[in-house]
Amino acid sequence: MATTATPAVIRQWIADFVAETLRTDTLDQVVTRLDNAIIARVPELADRDMRRDLAASTRAHALEVLSTLTQDHADYPIPAEAHAFARTIARRGHDLRVLLRVYHVGQEAVIEYMSETIDERRLPPDIERSVLLRLFDRSTRWVSTCVETLTDTYITERERGLRAALNQRGEIVRALLDGADLDIEHASAKIGYRLAGRHLALVLWTDADAVALGSADGTGEVGDRLDRVVARCAAAVGSGSVLTIPAGASALWAWLAVSDDGVPSVADWPVEPPVRVAVGLPGSQLAGFRRGHAEAVAARHVAERARPGLPRVLDYREVEVAYLAGLDEPGMRALIDRELGVLAAPDAQSARLRETLHAYLRARRSPDAAAKALGVHKNTVRYRLQRIEELLGHPVDRPGPRLEIALDCVAVYGV
Repeated sequence: MATTATPAVIRQWIADFVAETLRTDTLDQVVTRLDNAIIARVPELADRDMRRDLAASTRAHALEVLSTLTQDHADYPIPAEAHAFARTIARRGHDLRVLLRVYHVGQEAVIEYMSETIDERRLPPDIERSVLLRLFDRSTRWVSTCVETLTDTYITERERGLRAALNQRGEIVRALLDGADLDIEHASAKIGYRLAGRHLALVLWTDADAVALGSADGTGEVGDRLDRVVARCAAAVGSGSVLTIPAGASALWAWLAVSDDGVPSVADWPVEPPVRVAVGLPGSQLAGFRRGHAEAVAARHVAERARPGLPRVLDYREVEVAYLAGLDEPGMRALIDRELGVLAAPDAQSARLRETLHAYLRARRSPDAAAKALGVHKNTVRYRLQRIEELLGHPVDRPGPRLEIALDCVAVYGV
């Protein structure tokens, strides 16, 4: 007997759909699909930090909407992540139309996804029509509520007194990073930072599972924390001049003015969870300003792909080889397999042998120096090196950088 589209039948179908979608893997796929559809038509959101804030907002919206989908009457509270995302759009200096496009494109993507899902289930026509009408009505009310509320959030942020200084500074810095030919003295005066000096570039962000929401007044607990970390890092290298640019609700770009005396050490910087810092190489003038930032961004890229356990402050010098090799993932993995052979196994014994070999090569093939770095007896290092040579089938002192490159990559990305 054919199933009729009674309210109970429709509610049960939607309840089953909600339960299935709320599974972590399914929800992740839906959020990614919606975000990709939005970014394809709103290219202003394509950079890493904008994508991250968009994903947090999309997920929070999905949870709110799904939790009320089976109810006959429902309010749509705007999640804090969506307010944070609207403030980020304003802080980046984007027009209000960017925010509006996000929600209108998002609604189209939701309806497209639901239509495909319903088609795959092959529902009876009357049930399919009723479900689609209900979903269209809910999504329209959801978008209307979001646009009305978040427009106020956006405008409030846009109208803040700091926008004139903060956004102008951000626009100048981004223009400089994009290669704009600006007068260096004039730009320095506008951003309050001397571009003709020597710089140490930083990128700061928080762990993915950290709460990255702004406070009601828009200053943001996370933003304040990142500013404090920058101040401590500046003190650690004796920098009296700092430039910071917000890159998202939970990310910050920074430059520290440093002296020409050597390369500052970042190993002991006071950085605690959930903050992470990537550091470029010191560089002078505008070229060093740009290059150091690119290196810090590259070090962050490594940190976000790396195995657990990397330090919270990551120096580009320490991961440069791994970054460059990791640009070609299959090629890097082939190099690791070819150079390490059985040493690329995931067991603890292989890990100890890799660590020993890595320390030995970095210590310029000195067993004594490697033992000191590892905190073991030099005879232990010698025994392990003998075992390594047995497993590899050749002496570890053979010339060529490939073996050390493979070890550098494994130390960062794991096996």
